[in-house]
Amino acid sequence: MLTTLGPGGWETLSKNPDRILEVRAEVESFGLKVIAQYALMGQYDFLNVIEAPDEKSMARAAIELAARGTMRTTTMQAIAVEDLVASLKA
Repeated sequence: MLTTLGPGGWETLSKNPDRILEVRAEVESFGLKVIAQYALMGQYDFLNVIEAPDEKSMARAAIELAARGTMRTTTMQAIAVEDLVASLKA
């Protein structure tokens, strides 16, 4: 999940840096597992590597987070390279 913060998101983060960790707990409360989080310097502000049981679970979390209006998300489904190679050989 790539995240871009809006003005309200930056204000919240500035006043409460631990909010990043609180959001991680919220994401995990949706049944997802946060594998890694990175702050980015560029077009996006954060990269969160998240493991989800299915696309519906990931979509729900992305919508719930974005509905607050403090951030926008972009999600992408990833496939392990080994799995891709195996599927191409089948």
